[in-house]
Amino acid sequence: MATPQPAKPVGEPPALHARAMDNLKFIRETMERATPFTAVSGWGEVAIGVSALAAAALAARQPDAERWLAVWLVEAAFSLVIAGAAMAWKARAAGIPLLLGPGRKFAISFAPPIFVGAILTVVLYRAGLVGALPGTWLAMYGTAVMTGGAFSVRGVVAMGFCFLVAGSVALFCPAAWGDAFMAAGFGGLHVVFGTIIARRYGG
Repeated sequence: MATPQPAKPVGEPPALHARAMDNLKFIRETMERATPFTAVSGWGEVAIGVSALAAAALAARQPDAERWLAVWLVEAAFSLVIAGAAMAWKARAAGIPLLLGPGRKFAISFAPPIFVGAILTVVLYRAGLVGALPGTWLAMYGTAVMTGGAFSVRGVVAMGFCFLVAGSVALFCPAAWGDAFMAAGFGGLHVVFGTIIARRYGG
């Protein structure tokens, strides 16, 4: 007569599997929090800087505030396209998600200061304070880069700080210096820090 075999526990393997999945999820989320967003493209920043230098030269020749503002608004839209395309290319080449994990946190932190800057643009223009726009743009962009840069590499935060300082100084300088500050900030700082980021962080 065969000896009866003890019954195998049914619930143990699923419980082990669930614990393993929870551990893997915790490890993945921890790594995402610790991993900086490295898809900021240095060469993309350089391209934005070059286009901003050209825009500054063109804006300085405009006969009125409306055309001057139009030049910079077109430049802002063009820079957004460059930045988006360059980051998408770098993220794809590195095999990292652009809008998940650190990338999502970067975007969420970057967007609010940019939104406030857009609102202030309308307010200052309607109030006839166009001369305050360069300083406001530089300072708000610097704030956006610093807050987003908290989830990126160190060079991004440093760049944002320099923009914030440049904008703060510009707000207390003569309005006639606006295009010079725009060229130095959106042009020069992008070229310098873009080159540093490209060389240190793979493009």
